[in-house]
Amino acid sequence: MVFPHSRSSITQFFTASSLSTTQDFSMPKPNQSEPVVPKNRDLAWKIAPNLLVSFQYAWAGVRYAFITQRNFRIHTIIGTLAISLGVWLAIPLVELAVIGLTIGLVLALELLNTALESVVDLTVKHSYHELAKIAKDCAAGAVLISALTALFVASSLLLPPLLTRLQLLS
Repeated sequence: MVFPHSRSSITQFFTASSLSTTQDFSMPKPNQSEPVVPKNRDLAWKIAPNLLVSFQYAWAGVRYAFITQRNFRIHTIIGTLAISLGVWLAIPLVELAVIGLTIGLVLALELLNTALESVVDLTVKHSYHELAKIAKDCAAGAVLISALTALFVASSLLLPPLLTRLQLLS
């Protein structure tokens, strides 16, 4: 079924879109004397020839995120503290595994967020685009939700034994 006014309303929507703006929202240019990722990456454009090279590329991604992404470092430190606290409190291994899985989820989503931001930056270059903002905001929102979930899980599993331990120390 074709609606007689549907084409004109769609055209009006795209021509009167909020994507055109007079403000300059261009991305700031990084001030780096040397690149974080080495430019000479043999076989980077091919499928890794063996499993060891695949792990090297994966570790390079984790290393890149740890070096360049403040939030990845924060999540790594907090996750390490949560696991250490769980070991110190001698919580059951299943509960420690649940905490570890939620930390792993946060770190994995942080890596995906970094990858998505890099691809979006590559695509839009140094210009502003509303769809690029939406993609970046949604990826950051996924990390936020996973971090809040991890905080809830760790709190519910670590606080009761921690409070018990602190009362015994007093």
